[in-house]
Amino acid sequence: MDFITIDFETASADRNSPCEIGLTFVKNRQIVETKSWLIKPQYNRFDYFNMLIHGIRPEDVADKSEFPELWPEILPLIENQFLIAHNASFDMSVLRRTLETYQIPFPSLNYSCSYIFSKKVWQGLPGYDLKTLCRINNINLNHHRAGADSRATAELALKAFDVAEVLTVDDFPEKLKTTIGQLYTGGYRPSESKRIYKPKDVSKIIGDPSKHKPNSIFYGRNVIFTGALSSMVRSEAQQLIADIGGIISNSVTKDTDFLIIGHQDYRVVGEDGMSNKQEKAVNLIANGAELEILSENDFLRNI
Repeated sequence: MDFITIDFETASADRNSPCEIGLTFVKNRQIVETKSWLIKPQYNRFDYFNMLIHGIRPEDVADKSEFPELWPEILPLIENQFLIAHNASFDMSVLRRTLETYQIPFPSLNYSCSYIFSKKVWQGLPGYDLKTLCRINNINLNHHRAGADSRATAELALKAFDVAEVLTVDDFPEKLKTTIGQLYTGGYRPSESKRIYKPKDVSKIIGDPSKHKPNSIFYGRNVIFTGALSSMVRSEAQQLIADIGGIISNSVTKDTDFLIIGHQDYRVVGEDGMSNKQEKAVNLIANGAELEILSENDFLRNI
């Protein structure tokens, strides 16, 4: 299987401030080459925190090319290829934001996230950052330089593929429980965790009639939860709604009255930050549904 791993270092917290890009090329499951380029950010402004991480300073890139000058060299290397990044939501957003800043069209390519699929391959680890995974898998790492990080990501991906018996990109959804992201002219689709989720049988949640609150906004209304609540576990929140006299369901439909949103794990929901339930609710509202989206604080104020 052929793929390219990509890593960016940025000058600041702004995603459109790349100061280094690294690419490692894998052909027939063998690492053949690593390339890296220092990049002069648009305003050559560096945050102190970022410099502490990667060690790249304004004087190191003062005479280097800005991104638009490098792009004609990089584009042919990644166009129509399959890319892997460790925490792809970061690296691919750096690529997108930088292209948008310079008004450069997106290339066409597919990609995946080694952070996400490593969680499926090596379950129960204390962490899934690149440094931890490299230590556990005996991979040498000169961390936080783009070339070294891209090479370590390539080695990590190859080990993951061996463990999960992945032979082609088509194996990702089944064996790595990961969807393939896409970048294309005018947009993108994130690489996400393909969750295997068995919803709880909410029909078994029975409310206490003595606790019904007919004046509550939730009384007699269909209520759905998505994300993790910080104040209580979901089953407790569902029981509260049932005791009030509300109706609990697992799926957002045209009959849903309230969707209550807790914390969303970006590694699962992808780059747009919305769960499938929230995306469906937003679409229903756009089409005229009388559905209300509430935060956890809104929920707590009304129980």
